Amino acid sequence: MKALMRGIVAVGCAVSFMMTGLISGSEAAEPGVVKIGLNYPETGPYAKQGLDQKRAAEIAVEEINDAGGILGKKVQLVMRDTKSNPKIAKVTAAELYDVEKVPMILGGSSSAVAIATGEVALLKNKLFFATLSYSTETTGEYGHRHIFRECFDAFSAGKVMADYLNKNFKGRKYFYITANYTWGWTTESVLRSFTDTKDTTKYPEVLTELGAKDFKAALREAKENGSDVLVLSLFGRDMEIAVKQADEMGLKNRMQIIVPQMNEDMAQGAGPEAMEGIVGATPWMWSVPFKYNYPKGIAFVEKFEKRYNRYPTTSGASAYVILHEYKAAVEKAKTFETKAVITALEGRKYVGLKDEQQWRKFDHQSVQTVYAVKVKPAAEVKKSKYQMDYFNIIATMNGEEAAVDFKEWSEIRDMVNMKHELEEYGSEK
Repeated sequence: MKALMRGIVAVGCAVSFMMTGLISGSEAAEPGVVKIGLNYPETGPYAKQGLDQKRAAEIAVEEINDAGGILGKKVQLVMRDTKSNPKIAKVTAAELYDVEKVPMILGGSSSAVAIATGEVALLKNKLFFATLSYSTETTGEYGHRHIFRECFDAFSAGKVMADYLNKNFKGRKYFYITANYTWGWTTESVLRSFTDTKDTTKYPEVLTELGAKDFKAALREAKENGSDVLVLSLFGRDMEIAVKQADEMGLKNRMQIIVPQMNEDMAQGAGPEAMEGIVGATPWMWSVPFKYNYPKGIAFVEKFEKRYNRYPTTSGASAYVILHEYKAAVEKAKTFETKAVITALEGRKYVGLKDEQQWRKFDHQSVQTVYAVKVKPAAEVKKSKYQMDYFNIIATMNGEEAAVDFKEWSEIRDMVNMKHELEEYGSEK
């Protein structure tokens, strides 16, 4: 597991920073109202994923309020734009906790943003739920009692994908193009570990900055290397650009392209021709409830579709589930007090939009079924409604098998001198 630790710096549980740019005129919620924060990328390279979160969160809030709110209080969603920048996310999270007086924030379409927001939650003795944060670090070496992750992580994605890759490409040449931040590093490291491609000399990599506009130089290196498998540990608009350029350069005719974490809005951005045949992993997609007959998932997809004339993606699904789970935990605890809500969540089993999931106590990861998928032929995608039927499921793995176990998690924590119990605000550091 040491490969997972590249790029890790010493982790502290307390965060200090100066808060700037407070929005004037903000007030605490009126009696009978509870504010909940959405700290999400309205703009930037992950804006599509942010929009999906916003839309799904608004649907969840309407449903919760129609059912009487949370402990009789109507929910008001208060939003801030992180721009997928962790420094901005810290400021906006502090605004939401200190000025808007929210007891909980959800959001994040970047693991660096999720980790930064979680640090503020710890400092403020509040809660944060990550909607789209795939780095193992979020609930691993940076994990604490004030952060929960509803989506899967790079470990689970790598585990389900390794079955496919080891059956079809064992012993072949790999090349990695990776986003140069925490999610990219851990995604690459996990996949290298499970496919026995740890040797960076034999299986090279190129690191790219978040928001890059051109990946041709990195793609040329992969082409000249004569690789059989090209792993694009890229997300959002970065992935869309890289996949289009790889297709234009004819790389798909020479190698299998892997996108470790995928969703439909990214596939749409790249287009059906460029995406055809690409393999990846996902914790959810709109077709899963229909394929396996999950009633809650079907109802959510149909409601989202009716309102927005498109299907939701996994980013929105996670935001929707988080809000309903927060309501359930608060009402079980009979209070909004942070420690009581955390206790109500830990170990809780729930059915969101697919089969049963569980908030695991030792790391606050939602343990869940994961899927490896392959993009359908372009002609088939083009015939589908909204051109959003992109994926065939090629492998499924249950959550207990896919997720990092306690022994592995503890070893990771040991490497950065962290305890094997999640710490909370006010604990000894």
